[in-house]
Amino acid sequence: MNSKIFYLLLLFFPICASAQQPVYKVDTLVTKKGVSFRGLSVVDDNTVWVSGSRGTVGRSVDGGTTWNWYTVEGYEKVEFRDIEAFDAQNAVIMGIGSPGYILRTHNGGGTWKLVYENRDTAMFMDAMVFWNIHSGIAVGDPINGKLFVTRSFDGGKTWKDIPLEHRPVADSGEAMFASSGTNVRPLDLDEAVIVTGGLAAHLYIRDQRIPLPIMKGTQTSGANSVAVKTPKKRKKSTELIIVGGDFTRDTVTTGNCVYTTDLGKTWQTPVTPPHGYRSCVEYFGEKKIIACGTSGVDVSVDGGKHFALVSREGYHVCLKAKNGKAVFLAGNGKVGVLRVGNK
Repeated sequence: MNSKIFYLLLLFFPICASAQQPVYKVDTLVTKKGVSFRGLSVVDDNTVWVSGSRGTVGRSVDGGTTWNWYTVEGYEKVEFRDIEAFDAQNAVIMGIGSPGYILRTHNGGGTWKLVYENRDTAMFMDAMVFWNIHSGIAVGDPINGKLFVTRSFDGGKTWKDIPLEHRPVADSGEAMFASSGTNVRPLDLDEAVIVTGGLAAHLYIRDQRIPLPIMKGTQTSGANSVAVKTPKKRKKSTELIIVGGDFTRDTVTTGNCVYTTDLGKTWQTPVTPPHGYRSCVEYFGEKKIIACGTSGVDVSVDGGKHFALVSREGYHVCLKAKNGKAVFLAGNGKVGVLRVGNK
């Protein structure tokens, strides 16, 4: 081959390859003025639930094209910072503050039943998650020096608090952020992981308490969200990614993300971190990760080594469908979806 032609081919093909790389963007699906959404649950590519301030719950069964909106009667001033849906009809919502509430619907949000109430003056619930249609966990800020934990084994119909002596011990000034409902996640079939922030930041795995090399030291900084990579063959995942930062300085890029491949024995930081404070992180492929916060949305396609800013629009929470591929986002007065195409 002529050397000149070969040189031209070397120049040409990288450009072509680059042109075929996926391009990610976030499209707004619906806006709702005056409501902040921090609760999000994506059952499948069509069934999406959101919850937020002013007692608001939304549900779509057509991938976000149309929505049904509900204001939960009697709870019009409650902030429902998290929601876990099992299908198009059954879901559980969590209200923060004191009292702390958990309510359940069996008819698509038409009516809600109070299934848990905690009137402790120190109560502040942060997040909940379910392993399956039966087993779930909800966590909250420390009470008497220990993280609050309650469990359900019947799909959220009843809840039982974990005895104080069996709850994780927290440092002074350590708490959680009710920013996206994702500071607690399933690790395997019966264990969960919890991340904290504030004056201290830790990863909790049963009786393990692992310090996090992430921004901390103030009441507005620390870990906000953890995502667990689903293992292919192993029963327990060892790959986690954690995001956070300081929500009062939401464009600072240092100390806002760490990841581990050995369940917290060692930690790595991205070469190119997310572009600011991030309140939620989620795996949506083998090496694909999305992270969002008030200053924008980032995507990594190499397992967290490099993040690219795909939107400057702020969102609080981003989740992949439990049974599907769609990735939805929710924030202040809006719900969006991650789109992918080619350059």
